Amino acid sequence: MTERVGPIPDRGTGSGRPGRRPGPSQTREAVLAAARRLFAERGYEKTTIRAIGRAAGVDAALVHHFFGTKEQVFVAAMAFPFDPADLIRDVVSGPREGLAQRLVRFFLSVWRDPEARAPFFAILRSASTNEQAAAMLREFISSALLARVAGTLGLPRLRVEGAAAQLVGIALVRYVVGVEPLASAPEDEVVALVAPVIEYYLNG
Repeated sequence: MTERVGPIPDRGTGSGRPGRRPGPSQTREAVLAAARRLFAERGYEKTTIRAIGRAAGVDAALVHHFFGTKEQVFVAAMAFPFDPADLIRDVVSGPREGLAQRLVRFFLSVWRDPEARAPFFAILRSASTNEQAAAMLREFISSALLARVAGTLGLPRLRVEGAAAQLVGIALVRYVVGVEPLASAPEDEVVALVAPVIEYYLNG
């Protein structure tokens, strides 16, 4: 005997119809909601794909199907402005020559779009006043971003963190605070200004 759930009103006709399992978009949103909650409660390191699936009421394999890795779940759940995998593949893994210029151009392109950067700045605001949010962001940036960049380049973490701090500072001053003339300077001019500093951090 097949078990059925009760009728769900049909908004178009007012008649009832048998209930159905949530569609892919609803399931995906349920996974993202569960991920946001668990990342906030447990931090990045202690949250697992299995736990996210359990909290969303789905199998862990479905979480992998929708998003791939835990890193990619975090990127989607927190609306992180870029995927660290893209940074490694497209920027860091290329020729060492020109790396500083590529990094600066990459970061400028990420922060250029107000809609793309808004969610991340919301996370930064939360991290500045909430220790749980700060720990979550710190763990993700440390393990998924900075450690991977340092490992790929064979550099001490301190040098990579210094370069990252420089780039985030430029993004805040240029795109959030809007200090002139940096806010309206052409990107090529900003790259020419900042890339030598990033080059020093990366290559000494």
